[in-house]
Amino acid sequence: MKNKVVFIMGVSGVGKSTIGKLLAQDLNIPFFDGDDFHPESNITKMSSGQPLNDDDRQPWLETLNALAKKELIKNSCIIVCSALKQKYRDIVSKEIESKTKWVHLSGSYEQICERMNSRTKHFMPSELLQSQFDILENPTEALQIDVSKTPQNIIRTIKHELMDASEFGVFGLGVMGKSLCRNLANNGFKISMFNRHVEGLEEDIATNFKTQFKELSQAAAFDDIAAFVNSLQQPKKIMLMVNAGKAIDDVIEDLLPYLSESDILIDCGNSNYKKTKERYEYLKTKNIHLVGAGVSGGEEGALKGPSIMPSGAKEAYKKVKLYLEAISAKDKDNLPCCTYIGPDGSGHFIKMVHNGIEYVEMQLLAEVSTILEALGQNPSEIADTLESWKGQASSYLLDITTSIFRKKEGNDWLVNKVLDKAGNKGTGNWTAIASAELGVPSTLIASALFTRYMSFYKEERLQLNKSFKKGSYVKFKITFNELFEAYQFARIINHYQGFKLITEASKSYAWNLNLSEIARIWTSGCIIKSKLMKDLVEIFKNTSNLLTHKKIIETLNQYKSSTKTVVLQSILNDVSIPALSEAIQFFNGITTAYSSANIIQAQRDYFGAHTYQRLDDNSGKNYHTNWK
Repeated sequence: MKNKVVFIMGVSGVGKSTIGKLLAQDLNIPFFDGDDFHPESNITKMSSGQPLNDDDRQPWLETLNALAKKELIKNSCIIVCSALKQKYRDIVSKEIESKTKWVHLSGSYEQICERMNSRTKHFMPSELLQSQFDILENPTEALQIDVSKTPQNIIRTIKHELMDASEFGVFGLGVMGKSLCRNLANNGFKISMFNRHVEGLEEDIATNFKTQFKELSQAAAFDDIAAFVNSLQQPKKIMLMVNAGKAIDDVIEDLLPYLSESDILIDCGNSNYKKTKERYEYLKTKNIHLVGAGVSGGEEGALKGPSIMPSGAKEAYKKVKLYLEAISAKDKDNLPCCTYIGPDGSGHFIKMVHNGIEYVEMQLLAEVSTILEALGQNPSEIADTLESWKGQASSYLLDITTSIFRKKEGNDWLVNKVLDKAGNKGTGNWTAIASAELGVPSTLIASALFTRYMSFYKEERLQLNKSFKKGSYVKFKITFNELFEAYQFARIINHYQGFKLITEASKSYAWNLNLSEIARIWTSGCIIKSKLMKDLVEIFKNTSNLLTHKKIIETLNQYKSSTKTVVLQSILNDVSIPALSEAIQFFNGITTAYSSANIIQAQRDYFGAHTYQRLDDNSGKNYHTNWK
């Protein structure tokens, strides 16, 4: 057991000291009885028949926490203390949660009372036992032991659960699953890994994977579901790394026969947030927790630290936060890029919007690169231009796009050989649908999505290109600075739309989402991490509307002229820039005081008697006119 502190808890008289000493002897590690660390004032109070209050316990619990921290530097240890309330357990395990194990010895009042009456020379009288039972908050994170068992059986059970059983399971060893397993192991967690057995197709995946990496030497590998689940400590915590959709439902049904109440499944796939809510409610009827956790960062992020967006019951998150926060990326203050998002499917909703923003960021870089090509730059020169932007507009996607344009295969650039059909896995589609359902104008996300769809019509595009000749680039009159400013302008509009969608979803579903925290966990580990995202962390502490912030207003006003020039020149030169042009169109629309919607509403009233309201009547009354 690698430098862990085992707290053995329970009401007075349950046998904590006896079990603690035996376990410490068996494991050859130090033992400490918490009662020995009570100040004299507490002992005097309890000896006189008065129960301790929280003020009495506070310094005692803090002393035990300091003791545990000191011992962990050298070795593992056993510490016995009652720790009857969750807040007491939080104090003694503060800042060492990842190295803490809890064992709860429990029995009936009558059984414990009989034991206490048979003890001598102890300051806790049996009359105070009822007060302890009254305040006891049963820990769900602890190994539960019935003290009716013999001490030998209790020690055997504790050793099996704490030393033999794994503390965390990963179901599914695809690219992301494997990387997350290695991440967990590198953070010191003992894990169990499962991958299905398919004759002639998927055989011994987990076993073979274990042998490839030394950090997995203590991991347990399985292709049998029952054995996999039974290898885990209670409550069982299982991360599902399987494809979104029906596969998730099938895996849940396969696991259910082996799960117990309070076990936790963590869906880390790109599941639709509505399906996550359905699964959450379904498992709730079986007293099983579901945490829907969006994960961003790709294969490298999964290994070195992704951004993680978990949601579900807060009590369930508290039981898995240790693992998720440990493996996540860290922000500039070394805080985990993982935070409790909110109820039911909110975590997967946030990941969906993340991907929607990502679609646009990718599209904008593609359009910028197309314009640079139209200006006569070859891929290496495009890379140099993008490289020069990093000081003001650094981002992960800018970095990788720069690298893409530098990569050569032989004497030619590899990017020139890539087929121009862009794929998608559905999250962009879901984001556009959610925007429509919530009535939020996420026009840039829709534009980026439909541009990907358009790319699939390759044969038709080739045919139409012959019929509709495009102009030359000789009139393309823009500067590199104007292009940079247009790029930044569009990125601000993109992030405005993405966070606006989050804001409206939070209101509609009563999720109470924290925009600043969401931006913070997107500053490292994820695909859309950027300098702009770091700025948004502070901006969203003061407003939920990006376009009302003074700095953003100044920037957009400054960059608008360049954006108009870039869009106009691109149109004149037949260069397709759907995202850049939509950015200025949306901006013009959202900043128009009196829009053309009056005409739309009059048309609706004309053909459908849908009525309209009047500018000169503030009562909200609806009018209908015979327009003929």
